[in-house]
Amino acid sequence: MSGTIAKSDRLTCAPSRAARELDLRRGDFDLAVNLGLIRTVPDEGGGGRRVARAEIDRLRAEDGFPDALRERVATVGTHEGAEIMEVTPTRFTNLARFGLLVPVRFYLNRYRTVVWLYLAEELRQFAAEKSNARLLTGRMPAEVRDAMKAKPDRRPRNWRGRHIGFLLRQAGNDPWAHAAAVACLLDPADVADVVEDPYERDHLNRCRPRLPAHGAPGSPTAERAQELMTASEPDEVAWFRADLAHTMETARRQHPAPRPSPEPALPQEDGPAASDHTPSHGLLGWLRRRSRWPTG
Repeated sequence: MSGTIAKSDRLTCAPSRAARELDLRRGDFDLAVNLGLIRTVPDEGGGGRRVARAEIDRLRAEDGFPDALRERVATVGTHEGAEIMEVTPTRFTNLARFGLLVPVRFYLNRYRTVVWLYLAEELRQFAAEKSNARLLTGRMPAEVRDAMKAKPDRRPRNWRGRHIGFLLRQAGNDPWAHAAAVACLLDPADVADVVEDPYERDHLNRCRPRLPAHGAPGSPTAERAQELMTASEPDEVAWFRADLAHTMETARRQHPAPRPSPEPALPQEDGPAASDHTPSHGLLGWLRRRSRWPTG
């Protein structure tokens, strides 16, 4: 076993070390993995994902390393994003609320206000697209203005839609990992409704991917973040439930959830001696036991 671990350490490394060798902050490293910019491999010891040394060498050999890689995962908030697109922060927010700008990350500040972050590279591409020019200058198009009157905010749903794509990419062809990725963005009551078997739900929990942490567990910040990461709109919930049910059918066929082994039955004896193992109660039992006592 020790030889296997030593070999694995030579050929791969943990995410924290890979981030250091690629000159990335851990959050940016995780984002690069989610975006498919950094390929990972399963840990042979069952400890999550690792990065092959060959992958690190490939990235370090690319032109412009490390600045080019950092630029591809650079994120900005509303004010910086508005500057990149040369629009007012209000227009930027309206475009994001309408769903035209999709956040890639978020955090809650000390006032528990949600701060959405966007890929700077995507904002530049959006601004450079000629068909988007009418969205950036002059009067906002009527369809956007009408949507703003109803005050929908599509940023949480768009984040969830993007994040499930990240999780499914990491799940690959494993149906249990796929089902667990979908389940982690559903309310537990919906998961229990779709997956009634407790052993299957327990196995889903063991396969559950790690969601971004926000605040201490149970804190108001963590609870608010959990709300944002949980599907809430009826058609969205219906889609997740249908996908979970369909994937669970495949998971059951390929690899049924583990269940506890039944306890072996105690051996039974034949003849009079078998009565010694039968509990006896009351006066009749006392007389039977008394008859077996040795006599002087």
